[in-house]
Amino acid sequence: MYSCVFETHHPFAKRDRIHDRQEKTMETQNLIAFVRVSETGSFSTAAEQLHLTQPAVSKRVAALEDQLSVKLFDRIGRQIRLTEAGRVLLPSAYKILQTVKETRRNLADLSGNVAGELSLATSHHVGLHRLPPVLKEFVREYPQVDIQLTFVDSERAYTEVLSGSVEIAVITLSPEPPEAIESQEVWKDPLQFVISPDHPLAGKSKAALQDLSHYPAILPEPHTYTAQIVRQLFEQKSLPLTTKMASNFLETIKMMVSIDLGWSVLPETLIDDQLCILPVKGVHLSRSLGYIYHRQRSMSNAGKHFLDLLNRRFVTNT
Repeated sequence: MYSCVFETHHPFAKRDRIHDRQEKTMETQNLIAFVRVSETGSFSTAAEQLHLTQPAVSKRVAALEDQLSVKLFDRIGRQIRLTEAGRVLLPSAYKILQTVKETRRNLADLSGNVAGELSLATSHHVGLHRLPPVLKEFVREYPQVDIQLTFVDSERAYTEVLSGSVEIAVITLSPEPPEAIESQEVWKDPLQFVISPDHPLAGKSKAALQDLSHYPAILPEPHTYTAQIVRQLFEQKSLPLTTKMASNFLETIKMMVSIDLGWSVLPETLIDDQLCILPVKGVHLSRSLGYIYHRQRSMSNAGKHFLDLLNRRFVTNT
C-alpha cells in the first residue's frame, strides 16, 4: 500500500501554530477508486473493474473526500458528475498514480530480476482466444511477475497506454495509430461474412455485397475498427448498410446471428456449425491483432520479456 502525504497550511495562521500543521495522507487505493469512477461515471462499473463491491468503492471515495474536506462528485439521480474540486484533483491523481507505478517498477528493475507488476490491457476477443497460451507460458517462466490484466475495447486501450495506465496492450490494431504509439502485428485475423442456416441467403454459394445490403447487420459499435472496416466497404460501393443491433462482445454477435437476427462479420476463430460462412464476390477482409506500447516511456524488465515471448513465438515465424 502506498500513501501520498499532503501538508495543509493556513495562510493566516499565527506563528505559534505553524508546528500544528495537519498532515493528511491519501492512500493510492482511494485515488484509484476516484479515478475509475471519474472515467466510468459509475460507482458500480468502477467496482466491477476494480473487482470490489460498490460499497467498498463508495467508502474509498468518501474517505478521500473526508481527507481533502471537499466534495468530489455530484450525485444527481443515477448521474455521477465531477465537482469543480474533482476536476482539479483528477489530473494530479493521474500524475501521482503514474509516479507511484513508475517508482515501483524502477526499484524492481534495479536488481535485473524479472519481477514486480506488469500492467496489460487486452480486448475480450484477443484475451479469450489468442492470449491465454502466451500468459500461461509467461507466468510459468516468470512466476515473480504480478500481471494486472484489464479487459477494454481496443480503441480504449490506446488511451490507456498513452496515459500510462497500462504498459502494454494486446488488441486489434488501429490502421492509423497515434504518433507516440509503437505497434507490432502479431496475428493476421481473417474475417468472414456469416449468417444463420435459416437466413434467406443461406442457399447461395456466393453472394454479392449488394445482396447483403437488403438485410440488417449486427456489428460492433460504430467507433470500433471492425465496424469501420465493414462500413468503409459498403461506402466504397455506395451501398446502404442497415445495422439492426450493436455489441462489442463478438460472442454476443455470434449468438444473435445464429438465431437469424441479422448477418455479421466475425473472425474465423469464432465460427462453428451454428453459423454459415457466406462468401462475397471480390471481398476478402481481415484485421491486424498485435501489441502496442508508448515509444517514450521506459519499459519494465517484465514488459520487455513479455514482448520478447510474443515475438519469439509468433512474430519471427510470420
